[in-house]
Amino acid sequence: MSDTVSRTNQPRFRATRVASRYQVRQALVFIAALAAISMGLSQLRASAAESSVVAVVNADPISRDALGDAVLQRYGTDVLDNLVNQHLIMQECKKNGIDISAEDVRTEVLRVAKKFGLSLESYLQLLQEERDITPDQYSREIIWPMLALRALVSDQVEVTQEEFNRAFLSQFGEAIKCRMIMVSDPTQANQLQSQAQVDPGSFVRLAKEFSEDETSASVGGLIPPIRRYMGDSNLEEAAFALKDGEVSPVLQIGDQWIFLQAVRRMPASHPSPQALPAIKEQIADRIRDEKMKVAAGELFEKLQKESKVVKVLGNPEASQQHPGVAAIINGQQISIAAVADKCIKRHGEEVLEGEINRKLLAQALKSSGKTVTQADIDQEITRAAISYGYIRSDGKADTDAWMQTIVSQGKSTEKIYVQDAVWPSVALKKLVEDSVQLSQDDMQKGFASAFGPRAEVLAIVLSDQRTAQKVWEMARDNASEDFFGQLAEQYSIEPTSSSNFGKVPPIRQFGGQPAIEKEAFAMKPGELSGIIATGDKYIVLRCQGFTEPIVSDFEAVREELERDLIEKKTNLAMGVKFDELKQRAEIDNFFSVSKAAPRVATRSGGR
Repeated sequence: MSDTVSRTNQPRFRATRVASRYQVRQALVFIAALAAISMGLSQLRASAAESSVVAVVNADPISRDALGDAVLQRYGTDVLDNLVNQHLIMQECKKNGIDISAEDVRTEVLRVAKKFGLSLESYLQLLQEERDITPDQYSREIIWPMLALRALVSDQVEVTQEEFNRAFLSQFGEAIKCRMIMVSDPTQANQLQSQAQVDPGSFVRLAKEFSEDETSASVGGLIPPIRRYMGDSNLEEAAFALKDGEVSPVLQIGDQWIFLQAVRRMPASHPSPQALPAIKEQIADRIRDEKMKVAAGELFEKLQKESKVVKVLGNPEASQQHPGVAAIINGQQISIAAVADKCIKRHGEEVLEGEINRKLLAQALKSSGKTVTQADIDQEITRAAISYGYIRSDGKADTDAWMQTIVSQGKSTEKIYVQDAVWPSVALKKLVEDSVQLSQDDMQKGFASAFGPRAEVLAIVLSDQRTAQKVWEMARDNASEDFFGQLAEQYSIEPTSSSNFGKVPPIRQFGGQPAIEKEAFAMKPGELSGIIATGDKYIVLRCQGFTEPIVSDFEAVREELERDLIEKKTNLAMGVKFDELKQRAEIDNFFSVSKAAPRVATRSGGR
């Protein structure tokens, strides 16, 4: 279980789906008692998902309305902004008689997929896995608006001969192969440029030693050929003014200072007559796409400025005047129900998991006769503020600054932070507080781990036993520390030990790696360990000695140590407790039933 969620030590909960026919019938009897007579269980589940129940937790239902309220609190503003933008574009399309068909959308998605060398199915799957964008969301909220805006500005975009000529030269024209040195200090840039001018042959060495552009520095300053009309005209003019071997003056590019050395001129290339028509079409399409993006952006800004948009959601005064309305765009209303529905489609599964788990915790609290008070909430917020360093000059927690930090991130409100992070953490602590106790053995081990001596070792980490045996034998036959370091550099698969000739951070007792700790603390300085098998790795250690204890007086740190150990044991118990609640619970999650099958959607301008 994760230690932190939303900057607290509260675990991130995930719902468990447990099929239970009996439980479903009990929970839904008040909704569809008559329907259950004629419906099969699968039909009942689909009906429940489409109407009022999205999940049942130990016979306690979660309604779709409750889920709608929850997602509106968390995502309503963002989703409404997106809907407002879509409506602005839809209104403009309707005004201009533009309709973007489902086939238009599908063709564009297929074109983009092919651009990345993927099939349509693979591309949509990649979007969902890597960016959490469903096919429906991608087509409706990304592709459709883009196609609509392009259609609205298509008559404003023409590719001129001059634009084509420039693009052709930038791709096929004469080029200068150059080396470059880039630094952030202008004084240093001038010093290096002077050295390079006096001795042009030193440019490669200077680039490797001083250039802050790591990619080019690694190859002696070499950069891709510079052609005209590629981007920065000052850079291009400087490059084309050079003869082979010459060094340019220092140029400022953004907040960096650079100078070039010409390597050689590369003549213009000439595509074959057979390939030329396709190349010309490709260049023209690219220019047209770029100009359309700019024109579409300008049009969208104009629509936003000239439209009359009243956002009601989140505005108590406006909500009284327009009940049930989320926004009004040029007189056209967007209902709160429509926003809630969109929120559920986009974020419902994620939010429902939290609602299910809150209900699990609430049920467990009720069963154990415990409650979460406001004082408990305040205490947890104070703990979180202190743990993240929000402390006033008087040594007390600066909870105001801490809450301001949470809110200023724009992803939460105080209310949501308490609901999603603080309350679940407090609830779990309440459920395990009676079972968390510290023994004297816990205290002694904790003291040794936190303040006791550390084993200073060199380590070689290997992936298979055969190589480990070979390395161990070599280390045994040549017992010097330097040779062990060379073996680590050559054979260790762990980056730290390999790059530092075997040196790794000191090993402490009771740190969670018993096999390694036992071997490390059993050795004397200069001794070689046996081969330690841990997980799928094999480790060989060489002891360098032991550090002095950080603290020798146990009583001096007893209070701090006890507080730390209790928190660690509590967090561990919280994870175990929540796993138990999930395993024992009977949970039916109907949300997946209500989700539409993946498809490439569309929206016409007239709807």
